[in-house]
Amino acid sequence: MTAAPPFEIFLAALPGLEPLLAEEARAAGFVAPSAVPGGVTVQGGWPEVWRANLVLRGASRVLVRVGTFRAFHLAQLDKRARKFDWAAVLRPDRPVRVEVQCRASKIYHAGAAAQRIERAIAETLGAPVGGEDAVALKVRIDDNLVTLSLDSSGEPLHRRGHKQAVGKAPLRETMAALFLRACGFDGTEPVLDPMCGSGTFPIEAAEIAGGLAPGRDRSFAFEDFASFDADAWAAMKAPAPAPAAQIRFFGSDRDDGAIRMATANAARAGVADRTDFRRHAVSDLVRPDGPPGLVMVNPPYGARIGERKLLFAVYGALGATLRERFAGWRVGLVTSDEGLARATGLPFLQPGAPVAHGGLKVRLFRTAPLP
Repeated sequence: MTAAPPFEIFLAALPGLEPLLAEEARAAGFVAPSAVPGGVTVQGGWPEVWRANLVLRGASRVLVRVGTFRAFHLAQLDKRARKFDWAAVLRPDRPVRVEVQCRASKIYHAGAAAQRIERAIAETLGAPVGGEDAVALKVRIDDNLVTLSLDSSGEPLHRRGHKQAVGKAPLRETMAALFLRACGFDGTEPVLDPMCGSGTFPIEAAEIAGGLAPGRDRSFAFEDFASFDADAWAAMKAPAPAPAAQIRFFGSDRDDGAIRMATANAARAGVADRTDFRRHAVSDLVRPDGPPGLVMVNPPYGARIGERKLLFAVYGALGATLRERFAGWRVGLVTSDEGLARATGLPFLQPGAPVAHGGLKVRLFRTAPLP
């Protein structure tokens, strides 16, 4: 396949997490990562698009900027859409869905704009329009500049394909990965979650330590693009030799169902040999043997009236246990309520930026190694 000239690739992230995703993209060797509102831009060709979907743990989805042109009215949009080389990026046998956003432009009717572009694609390329499994073409008309982007991911990237069982208000894997990064986790130390729910933090940490690509077991929308090279993709996906399973990752929860879920999810992710899930209360938490590491926890927030008072005791017990038994360990705690975080009595550093999660804004509270 002839190498295409590089284009802009947009790595979507939850607002507040863009700098962490830029760090991850830089560490993974992507060219010129730049944090912008809502994500990170990098430069590259189609192989970089595939690799971004395969290896980046913190991106929500990967959009490919395939073209831009100016249009001041619908007739001009129609004419320029018909001149665009759709065959270079789309296949005539795969359905396409067009989604349009208009801002500060003479073309202000998104539905009419989408219809024009869909008709242009159908009549020039022959591709069917619409349907659940359609490739998404995202069109932004901003100040009369039309930007065409293909969603190369399909399903959001936090859906790794392993977690079939989830508890209440589960943390997305993409968020968990970036919060682990914010706490300095690099795969070389143990991680323990004393309120593990479906096991997201320990499983994500075990995958990082094992060198397992987050996208290894799922499919992507780019497999239906004109540019897709199945052989090159298969070579890229070929697993690297896994490091020996020396470090272990721990989760506990007072709920039997959570432990069953977490154990099953870890097995599907291929990290059962690196993870250890047990049922017990926070007050019964025991420091694992071996070197200190990171306690990573996403406790309940008490969003409903009346719950918050009860949670002060829970956070207080968590803090007392960690201060008493986990000297040398760092703590990362995710919550929407700074008052509850302070109730732990832990010596938190400056909290991270607010991040949207389940209708709330959560923040990461971190400590240095506990005395």
